[in-house]
Amino acid sequence: MDWKVFATVAGTVFLAEIGDKTQLATMTFAAQGGGKWAIFLGSSVGLVAAAAVGVLAGTFLARWIEPVVLTRVAGVAFVAIGAWTIWKSWN
Repeated sequence: MDWKVFATVAGTVFLAEIGDKTQLATMTFAAQGGGKWAIFLGSSVGLVAAAAVGVLAGTFLARWIEPVVLTRVAGVAFVAIGAWTIWKSWN
């Protein structure tokens, strides 16, 4: 295993998830009560499943699309979603 890649991905995902809607949803479930281990495990399984879809989709798309193009498309999509979110908050 490439530990540098592992650490980079783990750190990036951790930082991206802090304050994200996934974490906020998990905090909401925890605040409502219930078993904290069930909430932790359910949230973990959901995040791992979403990551698996991302890995499979990225691997599949890389057969036809250069990684730099995927990176640029993802960047544009993030900016567009952010702009749309800001626009919707004012309307």
